[in-house]
Amino acid sequence: MGKLFSPLTIGGMRIENRVQVSPMCQYSAHDGVTNDWHLQHLMGLALSGAGWLTFEATHVSPEGRITHGCAGLWSDASEAALKRIVDACRSVAPCKLGVQLAHAGRKGSAQRPWEGRSALAASEGAWQTLAPSAVALAAGWHVPSALDARGMAGVRDAFVASARRALRIGFDSIEIHSAHGYLLNEFLSPLANRRTDRYGGSLENRMRFALEVFEAVRAAWPRERALGVRIPGTDYVEGAWGPDDAIAYARELRSRGCDFVTVSGGGVVLDAKVPVSPGYQVPYAQAVKEATGMVTGAVGLITEARQAEAIVVEGRADYVAIARAFLFNPRWAWHAALELGDEIRFAPQYARCHPSVWLPARDLLGV
Repeated sequence: MGKLFSPLTIGGMRIENRVQVSPMCQYSAHDGVTNDWHLQHLMGLALSGAGWLTFEATHVSPEGRITHGCAGLWSDASEAALKRIVDACRSVAPCKLGVQLAHAGRKGSAQRPWEGRSALAASEGAWQTLAPSAVALAAGWHVPSALDARGMAGVRDAFVASARRALRIGFDSIEIHSAHGYLLNEFLSPLANRRTDRYGGSLENRMRFALEVFEAVRAAWPRERALGVRIPGTDYVEGAWGPDDAIAYARELRSRGCDFVTVSGGGVVLDAKVPVSPGYQVPYAQAVKEATGMVTGAVGLITEARQAEAIVVEGRADYVAIARAFLFNPRWAWHAALELGDEIRFAPQYARCHPSVWLPARDLLGV
């Protein structure tokens, strides 16, 4: 067996292999409530062969959404809808199920990607966004309200309330989203955080609010279930957040009981020069893993089986979080295992298509 398809223990959670379906926004909820689109989407990914499926960025409050179509976990209706999907996934597949909890900050009140990606107009139902400082994402975007102490306490409490709902639903893990330019990342980055109080200025101060949110969620989330954070490895802007900051942040998280980090980057500003190429974010995961010893996930155009296997075998990360490759090929993990000469569990209803019993599959996959 190769390393990619070997088990991994993360906190109190054991996954059968080191392939995670990364959170992928679908922008298809109604008032935060997921529906049949999410049901078929996530059930299909649960059958993919990945050891761990993390549901899309699920927002902790209505104003914390990116778009009108973003999933939420702030109401009884949104909780019931997600429980329906979790129960359905568990009925067909053994993979572990996680949820990513998020607040969009100044990147909220936006159009869905296929509607333009710009800030919503008043006629489109725009809302007042929140951020560490009253600094817009870019020209033409809403100027957010700078959070005061009461507002920050409200955001923290919203994360905790959503975590409690996630526990009732039965998720195996939570990933707190503090990357991609959303609210907690905005506190971390000097590009968005211009505060002069104890939450701005120095790295220690800029990390403070994200760490307070983590501590509050950790107190509400059982130790036998995994709790981690999506962290930024870089802002891709000279002199802003970088790998040394990511390492310092990860160390602080680990000291507070963080079980894993997934390392990504970018998104705080729209004009950053991001050198996109296969595996382009992996070096940041490697730096964090080597410096902290934490269970660390890598992202960033990881699309090929041997590429993913090498990342894990070479110790650059403990698991790979794969997104668009799964949208393109919902059986990515099946095909990767076959290419690497490994075996993973197929749903018995689909066993008849395995190359060992259906010869055309060998030609289709080149195995």
